[in-house]
Amino acid sequence: MNKQNLPATWRCGRFLFDFSKRKSPLVMGILNATPDSFSDGGKFRAPSDAIAQAERMIANGVDLIDIGGESTRPGAEPVSLQEELDRVLPVIEVLKDCGVALSIDTYKAETMRQAFRAGVDCVNDIWALRQEGALEAVLESNAEVNSCGIVLMHMQRDPMTMQFDPHYENVIAEVKIFLQEHATLLEGRGVAPNRIAIDPGFGFGKSLEHNLKMLADFDQFSELGYPVLAGISRKSMLGKVTGRDTNERVAPSIAAAILAADRGAQIIRVHDVAETVDALKIWEAIQG
Repeated sequence: MNKQNLPATWRCGRFLFDFSKRKSPLVMGILNATPDSFSDGGKFRAPSDAIAQAERMIANGVDLIDIGGESTRPGAEPVSLQEELDRVLPVIEVLKDCGVALSIDTYKAETMRQAFRAGVDCVNDIWALRQEGALEAVLESNAEVNSCGIVLMHMQRDPMTMQFDPHYENVIAEVKIFLQEHATLLEGRGVAPNRIAIDPGFGFGKSLEHNLKMLADFDQFSELGYPVLAGISRKSMLGKVTGRDTNERVAPSIAAAILAADRGAQIIRVHDVAETVDALKIWEAIQG
């Protein structure tokens, strides 16, 4: 991995992550305040349970907490705006001064706006701000002193249909083109480049072959010059390779995280924070 390609910083709301002072990627912990997420649906639906899980993540060394109120697993049904807000805002309110960055996992413009007002530092959008009003919601934060971080993800089609025979001529090239186009669009609207991160979208409109190709050549995404997020934790690609059920994929998830880190990932989105942080400490110890 040519580290000259990697960006030096990422502005994420109140936080400025300086990659020049880090050897390991940032660890983004997944906090699903939903009843139907593919790996932990229902476990943290109650705000008190979600907050307790966040506190465990913080104790285990998480850098960001990604709060989601709507499942985006393949075939997931959308939820109403009010239901999403009811799930996430109480959690954000309690955690806003917890000492780590908070991210909102949403594609809804009004959820973004209310999450920003509640104290969120980043928006993580599977639609890459393509839904109505989303781009405008993010642009409204341009005037803020601590402008929000933005994670743009690639997805083919939509969560209901994305796994129906996904097709690419060249998955790496096509995903890179999509991410570059949408990052360039943001910059053209006045968003500072150091606020933008990109996510190739493992499992979002990709076959097992596509996912494995993206992991093998993950370093190519860093050529775009933005921090690259690897979101592989417990995903079906790992189950297809290992034969393990969702809740038995901790070890495969850690293996994938280390492979992504070795190929330039600067943000790793995970369910299992403690185990991933420990694994990255070993990986970091052998880096030059």
